[in-house]
Amino acid sequence: MQITSTELGLAARVHQLTKTFGAGESAVRALDGVSVGIRRGEFTAIMGPSGSGKSTLMHVMAGLDSPTTGTAWIGDTDITGLSDLELTLLRRRRVGFVFQAFNLVPTLDALANILLPFDLDGRRPSALERARIDGLIDTLGLTGRLRHRPHELSGGQQQRVAIARALATAPDLVFADEPTGNLDSRSGREVLSLLTIASREHGQSIAMVTHDPIAASHADRVLFLGDGRVVADKPRQSAEEISAYMLASELVAADTRAVAS
Repeated sequence: MQITSTELGLAARVHQLTKTFGAGESAVRALDGVSVGIRRGEFTAIMGPSGSGKSTLMHVMAGLDSPTTGTAWIGDTDITGLSDLELTLLRRRRVGFVFQAFNLVPTLDALANILLPFDLDGRRPSALERARIDGLIDTLGLTGRLRHRPHELSGGQQQRVAIARALATAPDLVFADEPTGNLDSRSGREVLSLLTIASREHGQSIAMVTHDPIAASHADRVLFLGDGRVVADKPRQSAEEISAYMLASELVAADTRAVAS
């Protein structure tokens, strides 16, 4: 009998995951036999050099892309066998997303963007949900900005709207792809603090792809990818420890390339 994600304490996981782009001699294997899980209530950072497969891993785990081979679960649901409609409904109801580019709807004001997941699901927030959303809006300092459209907001404010939208339905799982990449250092710290609070105080599972050691140092766990594989799985690290590990990995990779050539 197969052990479930719930029994393993995981919010999402993949098993023997491969992802190949292209075919024949031009084929690129972005993921190569990856088996890993995102633990419930934990803030996980996913790091690696450009081309290591970190964004591809997140997209497959989130059901935004399909694997070439292998299996992916969100909770106890095997998402590799779902139709596009089933995947869309599952993501809408159980997963939140925060992207580097914010991905706000330009014609909607901040409040409408925050409530968009409910509109797409054809329902209104319950009284309990609305109270939680109001609390989020207050915590994020957006109360005076709710009638502003995205172009009337700063980058930090837009990202806070995106976080409120991602957390509005209280999803078990939140994927964040370089969420501080377009922000100044102060706004970036605020965003990371909010993701940390979502994990520690509300038990939400956060998976964040980042290239920034300072951002990753906020996480409870740091996964390092290289050449499509998980090459290290470390508990909380300081920014200095993360930088030192990444530098050492790059030096080893450079030596390997030199020997191969």
